[in-house]
Amino acid sequence: MKTNVLNTDLTGKVAVVTGAGGVLCSNFSRVLARAGAKVALLDLNLEAAEAVAASIVEEGGVAKAYRCDVLDKENCLAVAERTKADLGPCDVLLNGAGGNNARANTDKEYFENGDLDADVKTFFDLDKAGVEFVFNLNFIGALIPTQAFAKQMVGREGCSILNISSMNAYTPLTKIPAYSGAKAAISNFTQWLAVHFSKVGIRVNAIAPGFFVGKQNASLLFNPDGTPTKRTEKILAATPMGRFGDTEKELAGAVLFLLNNEAASFITGVCIPVDGGFSAYSGV
Repeated sequence: MKTNVLNTDLTGKVAVVTGAGGVLCSNFSRVLARAGAKVALLDLNLEAAEAVAASIVEEGGVAKAYRCDVLDKENCLAVAERTKADLGPCDVLLNGAGGNNARANTDKEYFENGDLDADVKTFFDLDKAGVEFVFNLNFIGALIPTQAFAKQMVGREGCSILNISSMNAYTPLTKIPAYSGAKAAISNFTQWLAVHFSKVGIRVNAIAPGFFVGKQNASLLFNPDGTPTKRTEKILAATPMGRFGDTEKELAGAVLFLLNNEAASFITGVCIPVDGGFSAYSGV
């Protein structure tokens, strides 16, 4: 097993990660395992979660994959019972399931005269089902797993919930109103949960990744031939560090810090940007 940063020791603890088959959350799962946690990897795509679990076990860690639909409460409750029986009660819940959908995006950044009659998807053409899917996946997809797993944390010391917010929560990005709104809801929900669970030993925090390339945003950032889109040029121009984040390395520190019950024991209800300075830059 590789060593973890910050010397955060999660030995003997059970960490549950939703969306564990994705790019970011597969890396979070490995980070938690390297810190000593037994990791339950939850994903609707069981095959993807199993592949990540196998890689953790190959490194010497403890991990088990579970098919889980974060929008199905009965399924989440059943998976919570299975993970408890297999690994023990949940100490850490990382709500990572989420994503965007093209049906909830506009084609252009700005609405202009003539767009109503043009062959372009505007705000007025957004698909209701697509918007509902994006909002539900990101917000309800964190609420339901929290209902299922936080019950196992109540009254036990050192338990944490970590939500995944976004730069969109601070200032909405163009073209993706549903995703931006859902991530703003996650940041607010993090604060609400932190207060709600403050008397029963559960800390609740979030991280807000800046621009990291993943399956959900690849088509917005790169053309089919691999060249950067105009959107990528604008993103990098607005990121003082001038690059995308490294998915394998540059979120681990924030995750392990917030889960460290010595270093962060008095921290709850915060959302830490990990964004290369994007949220600090005014553009002038």
